[in-house]
Amino acid sequence: MSDERRYPTDADKLAVAAEQARIGLEEGGIPIGAALFDEDDRLLGAGRNRRVQHDDASVHGETDAFRAAGRQRSYRRATMATTLSPCWYCSGLVRQFGIGRVIVGEDVSFTGGQDWIAEHGAHVTVVNDPALIAMMGDFIAANPTLWNEDIGEE
Repeated sequence: MSDERRYPTDADKLAVAAEQARIGLEEGGIPIGAALFDEDDRLLGAGRNRRVQHDDASVHGETDAFRAAGRQRSYRRATMATTLSPCWYCSGLVRQFGIGRVIVGEDVSFTGGQDWIAEHGAHVTVVNDPALIAMMGDFIAANPTLWNEDIGEE
């Protein structure tokens, strides 16, 4: 899913992830989106949490974007933009493949492993965008059972 357009700012990158989150919400899924960019600010892949749509617990926003990007020689200079702090599963993906930078749209609704990935070398930028906080907060309030399933709570 290579795209020759450039997304030079964090806001540009996060906008791609936010659009994926909105699409996921419209599909009846959990509104979490992500996008992976190369060192030249080109979009490699975008995705969204599709656990509900695919009936597959492993399809989180970050993993969907990572899969859409295809194989890369290295991820050290790549940037992952995600609308919500990455859970431990997605933090493991960032750590496993050495993704160099993560832009977090918001960590008010949920704080996953972002501190852990930062401790292991990824540069983490937290934006706390009010629109993303509201979208996730509204979703959690309307769908607490589905949300708790997504984060592994009972």
